Amino acid sequence: MKKIIKNGTIATAADTYQADILIENEIITLIGKDLSADGAEIIDAKGALIFPGGIDPHTHLDMPFGGTTTKDDYETGTIAAAYGGTTTVIDFCLTDKGEPLKDAIATWHEKAAGKAAIDYSFHLMISEINDEVLAELPSIIEKEGISSFKVFMAYKNVFQADDATLYRTLLQAKELGALVMVHAENGDVIDYLTKQALEKGQTDPIYHALTRPPELEGEATGRAAKLTEMANGQLYVVHVTCEDAVEKITEARNKGVDIWGETCPQYLVLDQSYLEKPDFEGAKYVWSPPLREKKNQDVLWNALKTGQLQTIGSDQCSFDFNGQKDLGRDDFTKIPNGGPTIEDRMSILYSEGVKKERITLNQFVDITSTKVAKLFGMFPKKGTIAVGSDADLVIFDPKVERTISADTHHMAADYNAFEGMKITGEPVSVLSRGQFVIRDKQFVGEAGKGQFLKRAKYNTSLESDSEQKLTV
Repeated sequence: MKKIIKNGTIATAADTYQADILIENEIITLIGKDLSADGAEIIDAKGALIFPGGIDPHTHLDMPFGGTTTKDDYETGTIAAAYGGTTTVIDFCLTDKGEPLKDAIATWHEKAAGKAAIDYSFHLMISEINDEVLAELPSIIEKEGISSFKVFMAYKNVFQADDATLYRTLLQAKELGALVMVHAENGDVIDYLTKQALEKGQTDPIYHALTRPPELEGEATGRAAKLTEMANGQLYVVHVTCEDAVEKITEARNKGVDIWGETCPQYLVLDQSYLEKPDFEGAKYVWSPPLREKKNQDVLWNALKTGQLQTIGSDQCSFDFNGQKDLGRDDFTKIPNGGPTIEDRMSILYSEGVKKERITLNQFVDITSTKVAKLFGMFPKKGTIAVGSDADLVIFDPKVERTISADTHHMAADYNAFEGMKITGEPVSVLSRGQFVIRDKQFVGEAGKGQFLKRAKYNTSLESDSEQKLTV
């Protein structure tokens, strides 16, 4: 059915203006004043903002970790994402050393099949580089449509790869047209500090943060940036938390290195003191990298404003407090790392960013959607409001005030990391490829309707939108 959205204020990464939007066959076919079409459903968006559906570049759905599995799977996770205004997620596909990469991809496809309520894609973890892996990579980019690879510099003896693997991945990705992502912490030193803490009987959640100090994130970020420079490659640093890391990214960008940075809502509004909550409550806030001292928040906000950080991911990795987080009650190293954040990513950035004038509305759209689409080979199909783009749209009430709570969220976890936080702004209706997923704050979509997105190669001319053409 045709739809026309009327009377709203459209916001893109470049412009803010009033116009109607005509949707036909899943895409936007016309934008203009006083539009009409035979048989079209009219949607009145008076008083609302309309912006592109959010793209979450960093999720962990149905992922095994620490002897358990994340609480939100592709059904609950994508439904919660939709409630929050996100219409596309890029999830991390874990691999096993010695096993074909295509087998891991097949496993992740099985996890999503029949469950995803919105569109999705995968990043692929690279834990080793050998002849077999090198032989598979071209097909994974060309045929599977997966053009981003993640390398862990932390989680020693679990996910961590060595520097040679990172460097060779950067070289190969440059040749093939892929973007390399890093979890930047010095895993070797963290492993040493962790063992020291346990030997001293320091087992409470706060020691998770104290054994992963910001200096080790900064060091790893700088090392990854230098290897990227040597490889003439391209790098995306996930979940940046602190001044140390921002400085290294800024320094590298100023030298012309092709490096990008992502932060997460939790690092913008929460701080290290949350890990000191009594009665083991601090375990709710254990994730990696850890929350930092509050002074880092202003640094991160400024980096978003000035463009030294470009995106915001949720790092959705939810575990129940009861039955999962409490596995580490007597040993912080056994607390599953991660939190439920996918639903609140966009609302927090709007409320704390746009409403408090830390960033502009257009920057908000760029950070939550457009830049992600460009970096990860989805623009302009995704990430903007333009003729020929997918009709992934959020109708957003910018004035409503509400309180975040586990009592009202739609994630499967038994707590909310932002419990009690008062924010302004909320998605009212959300469309994925022209169909309502959320309508008047109610889920009206369907599990399994989300489609897997095969993505284009990394575009080395990201700052020039003229390099990226619409196919209508």
